Amino acid sequence: MNWKLNNLFGFLAKTKTTILLLTVVFFFVSTVQVFAQKKFSKSYPASKNVRLQLTNRTGTVTVEGWNKSEVKISAFMEAPAANIAPQNVNGTIYINLVKDNQGRNGVGNVNFLIKVPYSSTVDIETVMGNLNVSNIGGTLVRAHITSEGDITLTNINAGNVAAENLIGDIFFDGELQSGGSYRVTSMRGNINLRVPFNSSFRLVATAPSTRNISLGPFSGSKMNFVSDGRRVVGKVGDGSATLTVTSQRGSISFIRR
Repeated sequence: MNWKLNNLFGFLAKTKTTILLLTVVFFFVSTVQVFAQKKFSKSYPASKNVRLQLTNRTGTVTVEGWNKSEVKISAFMEAPAANIAPQNVNGTIYINLVKDNQGRNGVGNVNFLIKVPYSSTVDIETVMGNLNVSNIGGTLVRAHITSEGDITLTNINAGNVAAENLIGDIFFDGELQSGGSYRVTSMRGNINLRVPFNSSFRLVATAPSTRNISLGPFSGSKMNFVSDGRRVVGKVGDGSATLTVTSQRGSISFIRR
């Protein structure tokens, strides 16, 4: 009996020691991960028509319009931390992590949150990661991902919009301005567009692999399916804006706004 009790107490003691060691390791790893992140923050006074030009390597970029004459840049960097050196030149804020970290290997992800005046021009590009732009009514909104990531454009009121990625979905929600040009392209992703029912635009929508094009609220307009259903061409209203949508291996859908 004593031998069994001794073995039981020994087993419990070893179990408690193991749990304690695992707990210490867990908190150590968590602490290292917290301190491995570095934050960058900077603000610039800006006119209402400031231009933001950003080139990232990897990470999520979020740009939001607000009612302040100020650009506020916040970046959260994973180790090894990237160099960030924004420049304010003649009303344009330049952020180029590819240039600032040229020759460096293994730079960690950089996640941006940038506030700009509502009427700003936004031109952002990344190699990999999601791009989110909301509440912008400037001259141009351009979002380009050279490899993989989703693009989300919400409450956009710009005259020219270009969204392009290789792998990932694209969502556009906004107004189509008279005389405006709108181009949305994905190689392997679904494209969803939410525009007002009273919009006027000329449409060329192409989905060559899936032939999956849903016109939604515009299905009763002057639209024609051509090339065995691979493409839709037509006009809504007076066709004052130009909308070109291409999804090589995904679907295209219109949603009522």
